[in-house]
Amino acid sequence: MAAVMCRILVEWFRTRARTLPWRGPVRVPYCVVVSEFMLQQTQVDRVVPRFESFVRRFPDFKALAAAAEDEVVQEWSGLGYYRRARMLHKLARAVRDRGGELPRTSAELRALPGIGPYTAAAVASLAWGE
Repeated sequence: MAAVMCRILVEWFRTRARTLPWRGPVRVPYCVVVSEFMLQQTQVDRVVPRFESFVRRFPDFKALAAAAEDEVVQEWSGLGYYRRARMLHKLARAVRDRGGELPRTSAELRALPGIGPYTAAAVASLAWGE
């Protein structure tokens, strides 16, 4: 029964999923992380324009880590819950400090600042199919 429900859900998603800037044929782990942070307690329609602006300004972990925290918070403006912006910035610096590579498993992701069980599982699943 669960396998049938899973197939039904996957088919529904394939035919009805919204087009979103962080979804695509190739998932960019950085974009997955940014979208997951932004989508915490915020509606998708509010996130889309902020996401697009944010990744134009900070296109990868290296650029985000190099920015001043005030710049990151300013670019986050309009999404609220500014602690998320600060934690994302802290995460970018941790990724930079570990050689610029984001871990590929949920267990490893959980060791990074700002990433709890849900976000770790979502990123590992969406970015690498864990």
